[in-house]
Amino acid sequence: MRIYSKFGLLFGSIGLAALGSLAWAQPVAPEFHRPARAAVPRAASCHNGASFDRFLADLKQQALAAGVSQRAINEAAPYLVYDQGIVNRDRGQRVFGQIFTEFAGRMAAPYRMQQGQARIRTYAAAFARAEKEYGVPPAVIAAFWGLESDFGANMGNLPTLRSLVSLAYDCRRSERFVGETIAALKIIDRGDLTPDEMIGSWAGELGQTQFLPTHYFTYAVDYGGHRNLLHSPEDVIGSTANYIANGLKWRRGEPWLQEVRVTAPANFPWEQADLTIRLHRSKWAQLGVRYPDGRPLPNDEMPASLLLPMGRNGPAFLAYANFAAYTEWNNSLIYSTTAAYLATRIAGAPPMQRPSAPVAQLPLGQLRELQQLLVRAGYDVGKIDGVMGQQSRSAVKAMQIKFGLPADSWPTAELLVKMRGARLPSAAALAQPPR
Repeated sequence: MRIYSKFGLLFGSIGLAALGSLAWAQPVAPEFHRPARAAVPRAASCHNGASFDRFLADLKQQALAAGVSQRAINEAAPYLVYDQGIVNRDRGQRVFGQIFTEFAGRMAAPYRMQQGQARIRTYAAAFARAEKEYGVPPAVIAAFWGLESDFGANMGNLPTLRSLVSLAYDCRRSERFVGETIAALKIIDRGDLTPDEMIGSWAGELGQTQFLPTHYFTYAVDYGGHRNLLHSPEDVIGSTANYIANGLKWRRGEPWLQEVRVTAPANFPWEQADLTIRLHRSKWAQLGVRYPDGRPLPNDEMPASLLLPMGRNGPAFLAYANFAAYTEWNNSLIYSTTAAYLATRIAGAPPMQRPSAPVAQLPLGQLRELQQLLVRAGYDVGKIDGVMGQQSRSAVKAMQIKFGLPADSWPTAELLVKMRGARLPSAAALAQPPR
């Protein structure tokens, strides 16, 4: 579960830390095992001007108060050094704009589906135990395992403690990373990993499903000797299931995602296609939603949302209550939909249907412009960054309804043109309190 997802640092349509090489390479050796102290950073304003050394002394006291032993702190001390390069990475994340079919085509490729199925066969006992204890299907676990690290091939190569303490000292999310640093010290104290074994991504995640230290400490289970999510596939399987079930509230025995198609798009109420709207499958069937091969949906009361990651002209899915676990794991809609789709493929579903014609996506600059216009129209879209998250999509739908366009939440050139020509209130007018 990559750190950007947990702290809102999404990179557009993608949710993976190994951005530089989406087709991951073989594991590489850690860059440093006992890094030398970097140049002393400037005193951070959020710590009342305290130096890094003063901040670190206070953090160690917090760790002691949280129950970490002095022994564990002493063992970790050589690794608790500041690295400006980590902070620079955190502040310099780029926005990527792949659409769902492009991203899923790469990340949910047949080889990853096949490798997931092979892992389920190889570790059948661990998967069976995890499903019995936690109710999470093997395909769901295997999909996250494949997406997060290519089944352990790419877990990162940076010292975790160095990353965590550097981000803890930086003012952007200091409190969050102080907690993650203390959790990492607890992992050492418990005997799961030694400081020099704690090698992971630049943002501090550990293991083959990229757990934050707080999640590692809370949800890691021992299926193979002791809790080791870097080298024990059995522990990875059990711990990932534990987190999905108890951390993300997975509902045992229920589906998560199924591909569908709309048989009468001209008359369909597209405004109903929204993750915040749940209708019974019988109602979706009445509206003309069927399985891709034409089979009818079950005539039952199971609630589901109609998910259109690329609008009405792209793929369509029914997203069930368990889909919330995916958006909790990573709140990038493209990542979460890809992870859920890959799980269905590993479980035996056929490839999704491709759009009959290319689905146009606005360039990043025009997406930002659209967000600015939505803000001028009075909508809260969050950060104006060209990333069409849930707030932006909801605002797009509202404006589509206003202009009489199909309200599928997909930003289009037609909507942008209409908003450019509309008389929108100025930012100053919006700032005036109502009389």
